[in-house]
Amino acid sequence: MNKRVLVKFSGEALAGEEGYGIDTKILDYIAEEIKELVDNNIEVGIVIGGGNIIRGVSAAADGVIKRTSADYMGMLATVINGVAMQEALENKGLNARLQTAIKMEQVAEPFIVKKARRHLEKGRVVIFGAGTGNPYFTTDTAATLRATEIEAEMLIKATKVDGVYDKDPMKYADAVKLDILSYDQALEDHIKVMDDTAIALAKDNRLPIVVANMNEKGNLLKIVNGDYSKCSIVK
Repeated sequence: MNKRVLVKFSGEALAGEEGYGIDTKILDYIAEEIKELVDNNIEVGIVIGGGNIIRGVSAAADGVIKRTSADYMGMLATVINGVAMQEALENKGLNARLQTAIKMEQVAEPFIVKKARRHLEKGRVVIFGAGTGNPYFTTDTAATLRATEIEAEMLIKATKVDGVYDKDPMKYADAVKLDILSYDQALEDHIKVMDDTAIALAKDNRLPIVVANMNEKGNLLKIVNGDYSKCSIVK
């Protein structure tokens, strides 16, 4: 039986140095990293955030836009990123499907878990868009939910740092990397691996969360093959 993983990317990761929109060079790089997994017979699901276009919390901050509507706007942003990712993967010669939690047949398939699993079994990459389909839930929670539903062996959160630290390594030179931590530790210490709902869901389903640097070329394949030297694990 092939290994199956879900990789979560932030929307901001696609923006590059511009901080907004989609940098196709980064998109191409991510597609190459995913291709390396597929070429090694690993079944891959993907969830991408929408923060490079719009974040629901930010859009609702001054009260002009209601939080529920702002969150739906954020979900639509993840679909835009999903379409871009699908194109990048197909440009590499991969078969990819975009499934969305909000129906939009002209753009993507509706999310059906059995269909998603079938795609994965056939070697297709499945991108899950529109979050959970509900406001007030982040794409971190959506990633944990989809990983659980497709019975992934692990959830890899691809970030800009090489793991979990006791404080922000970008701000503090004395930040200490935590190679392994428990779900309870992550929840109690409010370590910002993912939001608490996502971690609690992972704990309930014994889904390991691996936090890794997406800019470390070849790192995804190393992690799936058991090399955890450049990442942190929450389990």
